[in-house]
Amino acid sequence: MDAQPITLSLEDLSGGFEASPDRVRLAELVRFTEDVQAFLRGSSKEIDTQTLEVAVRRGSLAIQTAPIAAAPRLFSDLRALSIATSLDGLDPKRKEVMLRWQKAALHSGVSVQISAPMLPSAIVVNAGSDFHADDADHWVTVERYVRGEVQDLGGATRPNAHVKLPDGTTLTVSTDKELLRSEKVNRLYKMAMLRIKAELNLVTQELRNARLLEFVEYDAQVDEEAMRRLVSRGDDAWKDVPDATSWVDDLRGDSH
Repeated sequence: MDAQPITLSLEDLSGGFEASPDRVRLAELVRFTEDVQAFLRGSSKEIDTQTLEVAVRRGSLAIQTAPIAAAPRLFSDLRALSIATSLDGLDPKRKEVMLRWQKAALHSGVSVQISAPMLPSAIVVNAGSDFHADDADHWVTVERYVRGEVQDLGGATRPNAHVKLPDGTTLTVSTDKELLRSEKVNRLYKMAMLRIKAELNLVTQELRNARLLEFVEYDAQVDEEAMRRLVSRGDDAWKDVPDATSWVDDLRGDSH
């Protein structure tokens, strides 16, 4: 497929005027550009939005990308959105953005339009559309241990921690001032283990609305002497078992 420019347009009258390059509320501009970046990148980050060039077009507030060539999942998702309103099978990040846009359209009257030369018609998210996902409500409350680098900690009105996880994503974890005030260890820019309470999507495994319960002390260093003692004890305990796999299978009642 030839390289394709993609245009994402925002129509917003909720501020009492039409959002445009000449006049737009800053908060709305920030939200829209962040959503556009998340939509284009997707979960697989197949597009480097840090280097992607865009143009801001007149009329509504529209962001048009430079021609994009190698993004097969993005093009596949766009084709799917152009023919159906079900978001099942869509990239999880794009699904999240589409659901957010659909909710905003229903409650605030804003609309978003996505167009590209490859599409037979533009994808329109507005109060009359019905983009939905059957798995959208598959959220359960869980407690989890997460490990990552604390990159930001604090806040005057809504204290939280920004934790960079091993996969490179950042998880925002809300907390309270008393918990932070009682901390005697400087956690900033250090690896930490956190016990959190959050909502988990059973389909995408995404975490949301995370809240810090406590910092958990852990030691990432291996005590080599203790490890040698454990290995020695294990070797001694298993020395009379010729085949460990068969022994475990027998305990489980598995047939050979």
